[in-house]
Formats: sequence, structure tokens, C-alpha cells
Amino acid sequence: METMGRHVISELWGCDFTILNDQEQIEQIFVNAALKSGAEIREVVFHKFAPQGVSGVVIISESHLTIHTFPEHGYASIDVYTCGDLDPNIAADYIAVALDSKACEKIELPRGIGPIQINQKKTKVL
Repeated sequence: METMGRHVISELWGCDFTILNDQEQIEQIFVNAALKSGAEIREVVFHKFAPQGVSGVVIISESHLTIHTFPEHGYASIDVYTCGDLDPNIAADYIAVALDSKACEKIELPRGIGPIQINQKKTKVL
């Protein structure tokens, strides 16, 4: 199926509080995830909230990777959107492991093909 892009939305549960609350570590995880997927990084912006939590984006030539963390709940929501031949699952899976996620629910949406079609994959990360 020809698409303009692929968009993975992941719900990560049971993540490590310390990692979820560490802006520098989250930023490095996201840069590494982008590079592992073969993306070309354009810009990196992350913000640490008080008393806890991190949000950020890695803009890539092929689109973006984003995160919002809720350390007090061991939860992170991530989006990985890629265009071209890149597989967003490579980055999304890397992030889930790096955040020490105990459970991961992923949805992949093909983008730019017309009406939204949802392929939902539920995976448990060990």
C-alpha cells in the first residue's frame, strides 16, 4: 500500500520514574531512537516541568518523534511519524525498551492514503 507516511502512537506503562523525569536522558534516548531508525535529525527541543515530567520533540527530515511523560504514573505517550522508507517501529520499540516499559500498546496509522485505517498492535515489553 502506497502511503505518504507511517505514524506510530505508543502508550508506555510501568516505565522507570527516574528516567521519565530526566530531561537529558529522555533527549538522548530520542536522539538515539531517531538515528537507529535511519532518520536525519533537524532540531531537538525538550522541556522539564515542575514538579515532574518531560515533553519534547525531535524534528527529523522525515517528520518527528515526540514524548510526554507522567513519571508519577510510570507512563509516557510517544508519537513517531516517518515519511519515506523509514520504519517508525524501530524508533518506537527502542524508546519502549530504553524507558524500561513493562507494557506497551501501539497503534500504527498509515498517513496520506485517504480515510484513516487503524492497525492496532498490543505488545508486552519485557
